[in-house]
Amino acid sequence: GFFQSYAVEVDVKDASNVTCLYAKWMMSFLINYETNSSDYKNTTLNLSPNVTHNGSICGNDTQAALVAVQFGEGHSWSINFTKTNETYQGDFITFTYNTNDTAVFPDARRKGPVTIVVKDAMRPVQLNNVFVCHNADFLEAENVTQIFWNVTVQAFVQNGTISKKESRCAADMPTSAPTILPTTASTTTLSPGPTTTPKPVENPETGNYSLKSGNKTCLLATVGLQLNVSQDKPLLININPKTTVADGTCGNTTATLKLNDGNSTLIGFTFVVKNASGGGQKFYLKEVNVTLLNHLNGSVISHADNNNFSNWDAFLGSSYMCRKEQTLEINEEFQINTFNLWVQPFLVKENKFSAAEECFADSDLNFLIPIVVGMALGFLIILVFISYIIGRRKSRTGYQSV
Repeated sequence: GFFQSYAVEVDVKDASNVTCLYAKWMMSFLINYETNSSDYKNTTLNLSPNVTHNGSICGNDTQAALVAVQFGEGHSWSINFTKTNETYQGDFITFTYNTNDTAVFPDARRKGPVTIVVKDAMRPVQLNNVFVCHNADFLEAENVTQIFWNVTVQAFVQNGTISKKESRCAADMPTSAPTILPTTASTTTLSPGPTTTPKPVENPETGNYSLKSGNKTCLLATVGLQLNVSQDKPLLININPKTTVADGTCGNTTATLKLNDGNSTLIGFTFVVKNASGGGQKFYLKEVNVTLLNHLNGSVISHADNNNFSNWDAFLGSSYMCRKEQTLEINEEFQINTFNLWVQPFLVKENKFSAAEECFADSDLNFLIPIVVGMALGFLIILVFISYIIGRRKSRTGYQSV
């Protein structure tokens, strides 16, 4: 489904009723929570149209400025700003979500508010400058991904007037030959060019990804990823491992690998542990989610997830391998194609993959190879035998003629 987030605008006044703190932005939250059946589900929390900003304060040389908003059924978000003689910057972000909101968290095992605090990575901004960032920015902590875009903020406003001097985020800076996802409208008319046959999309480059818990590697994955989008028209997007950052969480029974491809595509894979029918425990892929962003302004184009997978299963202590192409269908509009897959989300030892359990397609291929080789050898033997018989007959005929 599509994000239905609303823009937030906060204009804080001081005792003289002039603006001392201004902020306008859009944000959305991807949250992974535990259900009563001990499964984990992903949900999206968006801003509601009715947002309050109680508790927002101007700040001064000794007190931090604060933007605080409240929305929905008991959810809240805030960021505080500190300043020096020349700059100001975001310090901490505090986010509280309420799992009693059953519309967003159906069947949640834990009830009530959950609070996480993240140290903000916002770089210092010159005083009397307004910070602007249209592209999307991600903050990931624990089981929450916070997404922000179309941000305009100025703390410690001087003389009650928002500055016209802008400090842009790095993502907004122009780059050479950016890749832009297709949009629904175009303002440029191009002269018709020669008709050419579309070049087929090559298979994606294989990437190596890993997660650590402390100093130990807890998840390993090697895979080539290709996103198949079928919204307006079919589009294949290869995930570039050179620009992709891996993040996520490891646990005893649940592990999540999140891949961020240059702030354009966010893909999450969630693995869980189950009891095998014949004894022992196995892991398998249970959930996949995709967030697609617009390169033009960083806004969220769409988000989709599917938590009903039962793929890539292997016994705990082993890894799973499938060299052949596989397709994960998230919904009618999104599919993920995988190539040269090798994954181990639990019990990684010495930063190496354990012995692999191969997929049926690979096993079938390995089974067919000796059969084909055997048939070829058999055919060769038959040819030799027939040649021998023909040679014998010619020899006898020649002898009888003499």
